Formats: sequence, C-alpha cells, structure tokens
Amino acid sequence: MEILAQVVRANQLSNPELSENQTSLAAPKPGSMREVTPRFRAERLPGLGEASMELPPTKRRRAARPMGDKHFPSTAPPSHRQQMQEKLLGRGPEALADYEMLEMLLFAAFRDGDTKPMAEALIKRFGSFNSVLAAPPYALMAAPDISPPAAAAVKIVQAAALRMMQADLFEQPLLNNWERLMGYLTAALSREKIEQFRVLFLDSKNRLIADEAQARGTVNHTPVYPREVVKRALELHATALILVHNHPSGDPTPSRADIEMTAAVKDAAAVLEIVVHDHLILGNGKWTSFRRDGLL
Repeated sequence: MEILAQVVRANQLSNPELSENQTSLAAPKPGSMREVTPRFRAERLPGLGEASMELPPTKRRRAARPMGDKHFPSTAPPSHRQQMQEKLLGRGPEALADYEMLEMLLFAAFRDGDTKPMAEALIKRFGSFNSVLAAPPYALMAAPDISPPAAAAVKIVQAAALRMMQADLFEQPLLNNWERLMGYLTAALSREKIEQFRVLFLDSKNRLIADEAQARGTVNHTPVYPREVVKRALELHATALILVHNHPSGDPTPSRADIEMTAAVKDAAAVLEIVVHDHLILGNGKWTSFRRDGLL
C-alpha cells in the first residue's frame, strides 16, 4: 500500500482542491481498523506484483477469436458439392451424367446433405431426366423426400428452358422456322399427362405474337370453343393461327372429334379473315400436321 499512498499524495500536491473525502483511498492511519476497499475487482497487471493498479472489467482485453476461412482457408478435402461444382465449371455440363445434373439442381432446395439418392430415385421413378423436368408438381411431390421447394426447383429449370426456346421463335417468321417450332412444342407438350389445347397467334408477317394454353382437359379430351379462340385472336390483333394439342397416349393420329373441331375453328376464323395455317398434334416423339396430311 506504500506505493498507492505515494500516488495519492502526488495527486494532492498537483490538485490542492481535492477534499479529504476524495483522498480516502490513501493508506489507513496507524492503529486504524478501516480497510481500503477497491471500487472494482479485476486481475492485476502482470509484472507489478501485489502493489499493481487494477483495470475495471470494461477495460479488459477480450480473448482473440479464430478468424473465419475468409482469411484462413480450410485445408480439409473439398466437399462433394464443391467437387461437383468444380466438375461443371471446369469440364462443362457434358461431363455430368443425368443424375448428377438433377443432383446439383436439388442443391437449391437442400442446403445440406446428400441429394444424389433423391436424384437417382426420381430418374428411376419417372424414367429419364427429361421426364422428371416435365412431371407435374403434384407428381414430383408424391415422391419420397421431395418437398415443395424441391419441386419448384425442378419446374423452374423446365420453365427457363422453354422460355429460351420460345424467345428464338419471336425473332423471325414462324413458318420459315418449322424445325425450331417443333422442337419447342415437343419439349412443352410431348410428355404432358393431360390433354392440352394451345394456340399460336401470328401477325401479318407470320411472326409469333403469343403462345397460350386455351384449355386443359382429361387424358383423352379437351373442350375447345371456336368463339373463344377467335375472340382472343381479335384481342391480340392476330391475323393467323396455328392450333396445337397433345395426345397423352403417345399416338398423334387425329380423332374424328379433332377433325371436326379444327373445321369449326377454321370457319369461325374465316368470317373475320383470320387464317388457320395448321393444326399440330403431338404424341411421344411423333407429331401430325393437318396441312401436311391434307386434313385442312
């Protein structure tokens, strides 16, 4: 306490206004039983022994925390997901098997864990990678471990692919781009499990204005109303139409009902000088053209 008393006396000399109370931390008078009680408890500064000054808790140094891998990269072997990403970026998508592409696609829905078993199970369940992408959401979610986010991740990939293919169709007259048109329609409809009727609306230069689904039906029938088709053509200022629908059975042979419906739409459109260029029926890898087969 001798050093502490010297410090207090030095403060008194430099600041004579200090009161008797303010210097009460000085060493106790001889014979006095009063003890000096520090206003805080803390560790003593190293190297100054028993007479060292003490730091309040708020002034203590915090223990150093380890830095993240931003500054100190991990030396652990790369994870399976990292290896897959490096494979895709380094060697290109052609280096990936179908189940590996689906496995990586599911990364978006499952931040952790192994998605390879789910990818393999989906391909086995639906038959192919393309069939998985084309499967309706309810069918995907019926598969084990496939949550709504996982089904959405699959469907957004299909939608993006169709959007890219559709964008190419807007760039030039559709009738001069028949192969690309059939590629797009096959991707959009050939694996549908429900019959769907679509109409391609064209302008006076046969450029695509819109591709719209007019009706969805059952596995073998879709109701089509010629008046609604023509009404929509007028709203879009279309001057020509291409009718499209699929046969979930896989056989694109037109039925009697298909032929009669096509004739009804053609007659209703002709009244307003709207031309029906063709009616296309898509099956599983096959298609029928009414114009090519002399049915229009």
